[in-house]
Amino acid sequence: MARTREFDIDQAVDRAMDLFWRRGYAETSLQDLLKELSIGSGSFYAAFGSKEKLYISSLERYTSLQGRELMEILENATEIRPAVRQVLASMIEADLADPTRGCLVVNTATQCGSEPAAADRVTAAIRQLDSLLAGALERAQVRGELSSEKDPKELARFLTTFIQGVRIIGQARLDKAFLEDALTTAMRALD
Repeated sequence: MARTREFDIDQAVDRAMDLFWRRGYAETSLQDLLKELSIGSGSFYAAFGSKEKLYISSLERYTSLQGRELMEILENATEIRPAVRQVLASMIEADLADPTRGCLVVNTATQCGSEPAAADRVTAAIRQLDSLLAGALERAQVRGELSSEKDPKELARFLTTFIQGVRIIGQARLDKAFLEDALTTAMRALD
């Protein structure tokens, strides 16, 4: 008779996500994961298959949480400029509060970019961000907040690229004034 699982998979993925986010994929050993999750290797392999598969599950959880937060801000926005500023400012504040963590998507791109599953997940996360921004900018254009001469898709790609750059700069521990100057300039793209 098979043993029943004695741990919550979702909680385990959340804890693994936090560990990977703090330490990075390469610096997180199987022993680190077993200790963090308080499970044995048999349970680990039965539940997750491998360290790589758990990492991808963790990355998917991260992008889901980040995407949900971003979607709520952008889809509930009555005005695009304050919503975009809120999104960008919240990322800057998060990076300033804990620059060693950074963004798990950016960390994955720089640390695991040669791994096909990780690269695919990073691409999907960036496309999701781009799509959310493009949709919000298109709605803003329909409301008359964005000039008809602006291309919402091009603006979304610029902002997506800007966000990734901000996430990297945040890890470089530059001061808040540097990032706020960059944010002010990026916001001018919406004028």
